[in-house]
Amino acid sequence: MAAVDNFTYGLLNPLLGYAMSCVGAFLGLRCVILSRAYEGFAKARWLILAAVSIGAVGIWAMHFIAMLGFTVTGEQILYNVPVTVGSMLLSVAVVSVGLFIVGYGEAESPLGPWPRLLTGGTVIGVGVAAMHYMGMAAMSMPGSMSYSTPLVVLSVVIAVVAGTAALWIGTWVRSVWATIAASLVMGIAVTGMHYTGMAALRVQAGPMPSTNVAGVSSMTTVSGATAAAFLIPLLLVVGLATFLLTLAISVSPSEDEIRADAELKRRLDYLQRRDALQPVVAAEH
Repeated sequence: MAAVDNFTYGLLNPLLGYAMSCVGAFLGLRCVILSRAYEGFAKARWLILAAVSIGAVGIWAMHFIAMLGFTVTGEQILYNVPVTVGSMLLSVAVVSVGLFIVGYGEAESPLGPWPRLLTGGTVIGVGVAAMHYMGMAAMSMPGSMSYSTPLVVLSVVIAVVAGTAALWIGTWVRSVWATIAASLVMGIAVTGMHYTGMAALRVQAGPMPSTNVAGVSSMTTVSGATAAAFLIPLLLVVGLATFLLTLAISVSPSEDEIRADAELKRRLDYLQRRDALQPVVAAEH
């Protein structure tokens, strides 16, 4: 059994990963809050931005920032580029499904919002766990990987609870300070899920079995890129996108301002229709 180290650089990677998870959660929750004031495509647009924030920044980026501190004694770790990118797309997709289940669910239900919250939270949780283990499957090394089943199950449970809590928080949180507090809690949940999954990992030293790749001989080993050549530049791109999204949210009106503008527009439309009808009514009399 090869020696596995999740803290090669001490607490640097866990703390940076936790910070990124909190930032992604905060931006995502702010987008969810803004989506509550809209209907139709505008609502969908904010929910998609929320999914990108939570899925790509809060979950995926946190995972791979933490993985930069992961080493196995005597093993060189490479990353399969398509699988790594696919894990990010998977994370965004499942978070989108969960948010849309809650965001576009029926407003009235005999059981309240909990059936939608539990369904959406389960979808997100299972998807987050799938993203984690898909990201782990993107690693290529001479040794072979296996997992402790009880810890894998525990990591999935943590992901489902975290996903449900995120959706529940998104249905009532309003103020910036409440959102920050919720983001700190969500960051703990996502980070806890990640390191629980990593605790389940076992690496057996030795040659890794060859893997089939479409269009390539079955004897070909999966190719990969080093973290410095692939992961770090990709994480920098995600960081830039996070900065731009932060700017977009910071200049957006608040939920109350959006509702006030919508109410004002409805009143103006009503007055315009009334003024347009007055000559017609006068002519009839």
